[in-house]
Amino acid sequence: MKKKLINWTDEYSVDFELIDSQHKKLAGMINDLFASFTEGKANEVVDKILNEMIDYTDYHFKAEEKYFEKYNYSQTQTHIDEHQKFVKQVTDFYSDFKKGSVTISYDIMNFLRDWFLKHILGSDKKYANEFQDKGIKEL
Repeated sequence: MKKKLINWTDEYSVDFELIDSQHKKLAGMINDLFASFTEGKANEVVDKILNEMIDYTDYHFKAEEKYFEKYNYSQTQTHIDEHQKFVKQVTDFYSDFKKGSVTISYDIMNFLRDWFLKHILGSDKKYANEFQDKGIKEL
């Protein structure tokens, strides 16, 4: 059985199935990277997983941001800034990894987990609550 870094629970749900399914996919990618890391195979698969993660994160962030605009979310710019900062951090890490100046480590794995969970529990819950307060039931 593969080790997991993120065990999805209902606590992480934003109560919008579309977003929850995207979050679960991202959690799965982080878990795949972690499993490879704990098996000593991270360097073999990191290129593929990080590329997929960067692409899917971009897709996910754009999906959220589309709803921010559509439903006039009050914290749009702050949330977008968080997205951009994360993308830069992951892209910089990936670039450093490709140059051989950094390797997959517990620090990197913990950063991915911590950012992901804090972002969902903090920033994503804020927009979910605001949307629900506005009567939005489904995205």
